[in-house]
Amino acid sequence: MPYSLLSAVKHRISVGLGLPFNVYKQDATLLLARGQVLSSQAELDALLQRGALVDLADLQSPCELIRLASPEQLPAIWRQSLQELGAALNASSRPGFAQALDDVTPAVLSLIERDRDLAIFQIIKATDKASVQYGVRHALHCAITSFLVAQRLGWSDSEAHKVFKVALTMDISILELQGQMAEQTTPITPAQRAAVLSHPERSEQILVLSGITDREWLLAVARHHETPDGTGYPKGCREPGDLATLVQRADTYTAMLNPRHGRAAMAADRAGRMMFMQDGSHPMTAALVKEFGLYPPGCFVRLASGETGVVVKRGASVMTPIVAALSSPFGTSLAHPIRRDTAERGYCIHAVLGDHGQLERLPSDALMTLA
Repeated sequence: MPYSLLSAVKHRISVGLGLPFNVYKQDATLLLARGQVLSSQAELDALLQRGALVDLADLQSPCELIRLASPEQLPAIWRQSLQELGAALNASSRPGFAQALDDVTPAVLSLIERDRDLAIFQIIKATDKASVQYGVRHALHCAITSFLVAQRLGWSDSEAHKVFKVALTMDISILELQGQMAEQTTPITPAQRAAVLSHPERSEQILVLSGITDREWLLAVARHHETPDGTGYPKGCREPGDLATLVQRADTYTAMLNPRHGRAAMAADRAGRMMFMQDGSHPMTAALVKEFGLYPPGCFVRLASGETGVVVKRGASVMTPIVAALSSPFGTSLAHPIRRDTAERGYCIHAVLGDHGQLERLPSDALMTLA
């Protein structure tokens, strides 16, 4: 591992606060672990005089690490980053929530910028269903979708970043309730209905109490279920604004893709067609459908060859993605996935399939080498 002298980065160390990185002896053995506190300037001076070292990898920001990571490393970084973002959402009632959100958001945005196909893969074929609660997972998917569509629409970086945070926090007051409702077999109760109808304003209140002052962000959260015809809630406002309008469409689309008790996830091609049929004339809906296409990454398909596999990358057109074939025409699992370009006549997509658990036997890390 390449090292740097501690003296070159001494400006990043504050006496009385935890070390931001590990410190090593000149023979590269660990001397002080990240987080250990230096109690005096004399301790720091002693380290500098000894020629203490720092691993260069420890000096890179999460965004820099993402930029330099190999394709095979990205799925693992995605899992870690989404878990950290989910943990931040679940801590909305604790002091420092706004800062925690600012700390973990840049890594996810960098991951989206690095590989948009892999970002869509997180939504269509979420592999974290068991470890991430329904409400948090839905918030993450809405945020990624909103950011992708905002970029396709040509929004500025600041607008795209803001809509990401709006989508991430719009349901923050009912994260636990969403999970309960997704699993329950009985009809929604009056108390649950009241909580749902009031959640936009309660989510806004939580953000205000946590120190969020951005008026556009707060207003979009409060209005993300309002509609121009006045039939939305909680106030029947006819001017929800662009931020709220976009996250509402991302909310609708990703909800179709998320399974609930007694209802399987809708196939991606059907969800896209339904969005277009219901609201295809709206530029935001059109951009969403175009961004994801009929066969987005993470979608399970059967090819004209009889093979089945998972889409790993969008192609030259919405009809011709790149697929990782996982089983032969006879249903036999392949030892290693095979890259198939569906633009080739013999490998065009014949049908979209449900998830039969094939991806669980093959880590998404291995699929990325085919993309």
